[in-house]
Amino acid sequence: MKTELVIDLEAEKQEILKRYRALLRASKSTLQKGDKKEIRKAFDMALESHKDMRRKSGEPYIYHPIAVAQIAAEEIGLGTTSIVCALLHDVVEDTDITLEDIEREFGKKTAKIIDGLTKISGVFDTNSSLQAENFRKMLLTLADDVRVILIKLADRLHNMRTMDFMPRHKQLKIASETIYLYAPLAHRLGLYAIKSELEDLSMKYLDPDTYKFIAKKLNEKKAERALFIKKFVEPIDEIVHEQGLVADVYGRPKSIHSIWNKMKKKNIPFEEVYDLFAIRIILDSAPENEKADCWKAYSIVTDLYRPNPDRLRDWVSSPKGNGYESLHTTVMGPRGQWVEVQIRTQRMNEIAEKGFAAHWKYKESSNDNGLDQWIQKVREMLSNPEANALDFLDDFKMNLFSDEIFIFTPKGALIQLPLGATALDFAFEIHTDVGATCIGAKVNHKLVPISYKLQNGDQVEIITSSKQTPKEDWLNVVVTAKAKSKIKSSLKEEKLKIAENGKEILERKLKSLKITYNTDNLQKLSYFFKLPSTQELFVNVALGKIELKDIKEYLSSEKEVENRGPERPENLTVDIVKTKMKGSENDILLIGEDLQKIDYTLAACCNPIPGDDVFGFVTVSEGIKIHRTNCPNAAQLMANYGYRVVKAKWNKQQELTFLTGLRIVGIDDVGLINNITRVISTDFKVNMRSITVDTNEGIFDGSIMIFVNDTEHLENLIKNLLKVRGVTGVTRFDA
Repeated sequence: MKTELVIDLEAEKQEILKRYRALLRASKSTLQKGDKKEIRKAFDMALESHKDMRRKSGEPYIYHPIAVAQIAAEEIGLGTTSIVCALLHDVVEDTDITLEDIEREFGKKTAKIIDGLTKISGVFDTNSSLQAENFRKMLLTLADDVRVILIKLADRLHNMRTMDFMPRHKQLKIASETIYLYAPLAHRLGLYAIKSELEDLSMKYLDPDTYKFIAKKLNEKKAERALFIKKFVEPIDEIVHEQGLVADVYGRPKSIHSIWNKMKKKNIPFEEVYDLFAIRIILDSAPENEKADCWKAYSIVTDLYRPNPDRLRDWVSSPKGNGYESLHTTVMGPRGQWVEVQIRTQRMNEIAEKGFAAHWKYKESSNDNGLDQWIQKVREMLSNPEANALDFLDDFKMNLFSDEIFIFTPKGALIQLPLGATALDFAFEIHTDVGATCIGAKVNHKLVPISYKLQNGDQVEIITSSKQTPKEDWLNVVVTAKAKSKIKSSLKEEKLKIAENGKEILERKLKSLKITYNTDNLQKLSYFFKLPSTQELFVNVALGKIELKDIKEYLSSEKEVENRGPERPENLTVDIVKTKMKGSENDILLIGEDLQKIDYTLAACCNPIPGDDVFGFVTVSEGIKIHRTNCPNAAQLMANYGYRVVKAKWNKQQELTFLTGLRIVGIDDVGLINNITRVISTDFKVNMRSITVDTNEGIFDGSIMIFVNDTEHLENLIKNLLKVRGVTGVTRFDA
């Protein structure tokens, strides 16, 4: 037995060395004199520190830091400092080595990055109730040194690739955080390849059935697609070379997640998604010819295939905020199907694949500083200490994923704003004071209100008035995080002034009623008037909403309920909520680690039914709510409140019915409704709660709310409805 173990260890030792050599090969292009020595030193330190540790899969732990360093070098294109940090990213947290040791061996810079990585590794502690606050800490390190986030992304990508051995609840939690924050971060930093892989891997764990279904469908048509791409590319390739351009032309499949998004957005089955792949033309051009060469290639493609005029995207003239440059067009292919063509140079392609790292590499030749501006914006957002962490995270997330529009000032300066931005957002982008006093705007010389949604290319002039001040409802008008935080802090200042005033008035009123002005009485008053804080109490007094007669009312009620302290539902902890739940006989859901029976309600946002993959979420005042793992709100709940998520699984004992919705689309025909309802009520003995039907010029579109037993029951029903003559599509929808 012993000899076998020795052989095993020997084989592992060889494997570790093999992986280390592969890492050196990947980092070859960036190595300077003495770098190899530094990497070796870091590798030896990591190897020694982690020597007795193993991963959940049973592999030596050192495989993980090597893999993270490999991703940083090969897929992000980072240099030696980052490779050293990636190799050592877990040593301070998991072993006896301190930051001082790191600084002594590798210098201040490396120690600082590892400190940042160590700070954020605690971000996802399972019991942490301050998830959003921790995300915020993580972003502080981003503003400090972007490499921290890039290495963290490499770490997350490797964890997602090797998550098979983790327990299901951990998989759900990690996948939710990934789709909620890490994929958008990768997108914003221009790492499109990593962003797509993170989205696909998250979907693999959050919605495994759909993921497998799309993967299977893609696989079935692989050979047919390859043939189509070959025929489509051949003539382009030929003419491109005839015209003296050096180019690589190939087809690239779209990610499973983006195909699924398209199916959901357009409400179409897989067969109707036309752009399952994109054709890429990567040109080898000198910097001064880049733009001209891209348009030359565009001209060749559109001479061969007719373009869709509405689908031209020119990010060569105006790059995206994260540095992305490319020409996209959609053309009609030889078999009557639309094909997306992306045209860019090798430099642009490297920036699209490797994002931030490549962006810095080419910085000298590039006049675009969108990323610098964005990091500046992150710093601005983080410098607002009062912001509620959850609001901050939602604002931040929204600004990560939104597409940009380009707006011009009256003098012709260009300003980038997220899609959906309003005239008021533009005003705050110019200056806080301009935003705070904005009363309207002129867009392309026409007068518009502050809530006007700006379009790409608008020229905007802001109209201000010294009498204007920010209002509460402005928060519903703006979309940028900068505008929101400025409005909130302005409203806060205003509120503080009003509260100060209210405080004095209340003090006088209490004196006249001979009530002692102290914290205890103020809290009792706030509770009596159902107000969340004493500040709100002061504001209500100042605005005249609480008068002397109301306080007298409080006095008489207080006499009845002598000394009884408030018992507010917000103060209940998760554990109390869990223990207050009584078991119930007709339960068919088992909840929690020990999967016992507890009362629950089904979430209205996704209407789960037996057979769906589900989890329980402990709410503050409504007990446990059950959500589907692919519910639109699931990622946010699991990412921000992981500590409130409990396991839940169906127990097939009773035959209960659950409400769900079906959307049926088809060609209107005599007796179509009759045939549909017959299948539902006769063949399947299903009760219908409601049916709404709309027919428009021969097209039938109906929504039916029905009661079913489980997913199997529902799938059989959908199969049979699709057999009804005239029905072209049946999809389940979340009520």
